Amino acid sequence: MNKDKKKEKKVIDHLSDNVIIDIPEDEIWTYQVEGLPAPSIGQKPKNYLLKKIIFTVTIIIAVSLSIYFSFRAVKSDTFEFEALDSGNYQLYKFSNTGNITELDIGYVTEIKYEEGNNDPATNFYFESDETKVVTDIREFAFNCDEKLKEIRISASVTNIEPLAFYTCRSLERIIVDENNPNYCDIDGVLYNKDKTEVICYPMNHANYLREKYEYTEEIWPDNENYEKYKKEVLTYVVPSTVTTITELAFNYCQIADVYLPEGLTKIETLGFFKSDFLENIYSYKSDKDIETTDYTTDKALGTVYRSLPEGLEFIGSDCFSYCKKLGYMYIPSSVTSIGHHAFYDCVYKDNGELRGIDVMNVAADEETFKNVNCGDDWKPKYKHMLFKKGIEINYSAERAS
Repeated sequence: MNKDKKKEKKVIDHLSDNVIIDIPEDEIWTYQVEGLPAPSIGQKPKNYLLKKIIFTVTIIIAVSLSIYFSFRAVKSDTFEFEALDSGNYQLYKFSNTGNITELDIGYVTEIKYEEGNNDPATNFYFESDETKVVTDIREFAFNCDEKLKEIRISASVTNIEPLAFYTCRSLERIIVDENNPNYCDIDGVLYNKDKTEVICYPMNHANYLREKYEYTEEIWPDNENYEKYKKEVLTYVVPSTVTTITELAFNYCQIADVYLPEGLTKIETLGFFKSDFLENIYSYKSDKDIETTDYTTDKALGTVYRSLPEGLEFIGSDCFSYCKKLGYMYIPSSVTSIGHHAFYDCVYKDNGELRGIDVMNVAADEETFKNVNCGDDWKPKYKHMLFKKGIEINYSAERAS
């Protein structure tokens, strides 16, 4: 036992001895210590040729892909366009410099800067390549832009995907070339060509209307001029030709009163999402075509009633979500589908009293209404003790005058 301990101590002492290797200076990079691999400095690594081939092939592939995608897409800090199989281009993405308030869409465009001009508001200009025609605008191309006020669309743009102008908070007008075959505008609001679809009511269109009617500021209900202001700026008449209000068409809009035509059959998902100015929905039936969107009188529209329009069939999901100023809702018997959360958060408690849509008026009787395809939580709910409670449904309701 003692011999083993002495032997172990001897090994440990041996390992702790300092080892000094005397290497000649001229052999410092080539000297091989006994028992260790030879140094590889100045020598080609193992499988050098194979690794060089792999590296070269990788570089060639990377360069080829770069060239390919450079051909397929035209990019800059501001614009991103993508080539289509047709040979034309899609506006894929627009990133505002922070100073662009107006924009023309028709050709592949680059932003250029003036040398010597250090003012970011004036030191740029646009250069378009008229050999590269833009025909498409991709969804979310202008996602959440905060500066654009006016977009002008040329005759060449024939496909605008839904949500292309999603949440452009400063956007006042979308102007369409009169020769465009698929789209048009009515005083800066985007429609399809035959005016059967409302596509985009710009979020800040009210500011354009204020300027049009020479208001220098917003007018509030306690102002003596509010009723006139409300009629000119906060009231909108949807033309009698319209059958569809498309997805997010009126989201966040500053409209207090909206007039919808009989003949409207569909309000798509998020149609009036967070339109928190919206107080009243009226419908009208006219013997003549109503093309102007300005409101004058009920008489000019024909028969007017307070309700969603007779003939409406589809109410999309989250269609009127967060429209807390809506105080009355009447669903005609023609409605066959109501999406989930269609009236989410349209009711709330104020000092113990319900405000907003506190009861859902339905034309159909209870048994008939069971055939309506209703999504989850379609009707408003309010806080009740520890839970949320749905509002009552008034079946076989008479429409309010």
